[in-house]
Amino acid sequence: MTAIPPAPPNDEADLLASNPYETDYEIGQDNVEVLGLDVHNPVFFTSAALVILFSAVSLIFPEASSLAMARAKTWTLQSADWLFAITPVIVLLFSLSLAISPLGRIRLGGPSAVPDFKIHSWIAMLFAAGVGIGFMFYGAAEPLAYYTDWAGTPLSAEAGTPAAERLAFSATIFHWGIAPWAIYAIVGLSLGFFAHNKGLPLSIRSAFYPILGERIWGWPGHIIDLFAVVSTVFGLATTIGIGATQATSGLSYLFGFEPTRLIQILLILAMTGLAVLSVLRGLDGGVKLLSNINMGVAFALLMFVIIAGPTVVIFTGIGTNFLDYILDTPSLTTWVGREDIVWFHDWTIFYWAWWISWSPFVGMFIARISRGRTVREYFSVVLLAPFTICVIWFSAFGETAIAQHKSGVGELAGDMTSASITLFEMLHDMPFPEVTSGVAILLLIVFIVTSADSGALVVDTITSGGKTDAPVAQRVFWACMLGVTASALLYGGGTDVLRSLQAGTITAALPFTVILLACCLSLYIGMRDEWKEMKNIQPDLLEEDAV
Repeated sequence: MTAIPPAPPNDEADLLASNPYETDYEIGQDNVEVLGLDVHNPVFFTSAALVILFSAVSLIFPEASSLAMARAKTWTLQSADWLFAITPVIVLLFSLSLAISPLGRIRLGGPSAVPDFKIHSWIAMLFAAGVGIGFMFYGAAEPLAYYTDWAGTPLSAEAGTPAAERLAFSATIFHWGIAPWAIYAIVGLSLGFFAHNKGLPLSIRSAFYPILGERIWGWPGHIIDLFAVVSTVFGLATTIGIGATQATSGLSYLFGFEPTRLIQILLILAMTGLAVLSVLRGLDGGVKLLSNINMGVAFALLMFVIIAGPTVVIFTGIGTNFLDYILDTPSLTTWVGREDIVWFHDWTIFYWAWWISWSPFVGMFIARISRGRTVREYFSVVLLAPFTICVIWFSAFGETAIAQHKSGVGELAGDMTSASITLFEMLHDMPFPEVTSGVAILLLIVFIVTSADSGALVVDTITSGGKTDAPVAQRVFWACMLGVTASALLYGGGTDVLRSLQAGTITAALPFTVILLACCLSLYIGMRDEWKEMKNIQPDLLEEDAV
């Protein structure tokens, strides 16, 4: 890939051809062909070896690996909880600064680029990419858990009180709203800007060209991509493990069998097989088709809960929960002098690590579907649209679960027993419980399959040096690796699966947190150079189209 050197510009074509980052690097030039694969050396081999080694050790020595992950998590939290805590704040403020500054008028793909998707399709894909499985697992469980002190309460609120109920929704929206999408948005913008505007490979290393220059093609770039791959694999494996745990719990709830670890792993392997089939069908016949179906079914389930649940309470709660979130955010953000430090580590820090580990996956997906959008439009939609859906979803499911608990009648009347089964217990006390529970299980399975398929595509893109037309066998390999890693995390997790998944995610996300913060600086430098170039060449091309 050789950049075209700048020439005296006279029209838009000259502007689009200008590129201050000249490089003689050809996409795929460091790749090697092995057994029909076209992979980047050494990123593919090193990352694959690490994933296989971790999975093998976890499966052969489950107790030792569980202990090692727990110790790694403890060390990470003791040493770097402050880093996880401040990162979303820094990234969100940086995102808002870019959006309101003149740099917000830069368009991904150049001034004449046209959006590839209509805005409603764009928003739907954002939702499917970033939060699908988590919304299903935690929609009813998280607010109820905080309200009942199932695993601690935010800011040490007394369980069952109005304060606990208010903070239950504030903390849930805090975890799932603006903060994760700011992280996703920055990674996505970095990938999209340097790929669409600068012609660099669609890989994490490309975002560091303003800082590292040609060194991104050497070991500094290899290390950046390696950390991105490991972080993504662990983040996706955690998501697959959580989804499989809930799906197994739902099936056992419906059919009355014991949800053993073996059944969870067998379900993961079955869904991995479906993900491989989805990969083989291609993007249009696989992940795109499944995502469109899932979005429609998820919306139908949401409307059912709103109508069949405490409708007035839900609609009132949407507004109230949003305002409470605004008021409680400063207290939930701080990490100094907290009395609820165990809750803070188990919930907030885990979420921040989860979002950071997911950011290469979701960011690359967002970058690929956001070409043609201005930076200001990009942030407006990527931050606000999922946040709006978050407030509505958690208000609907959370208010319904808490209302059932308060009523003293039904499955949720007593103490909360498991986060993975809360959704099904809630649906049990609503009309058509067998149908809605079956729909929920189907949603979970399809979300897991699409996440594995999409995740395999992203990891394959990184490990093939930014190539988007690599052999399909490589995506099959990474889809299988995601399933194996998720199984290893579950198998090596001992009696507390969720803590095992947390430990793997938090530990793997730490190195990429540093990369994410450095990425903000590099992105600013690149966009500043782009803005100067645009102003110097043809100012009339800076007129911003309406959204």
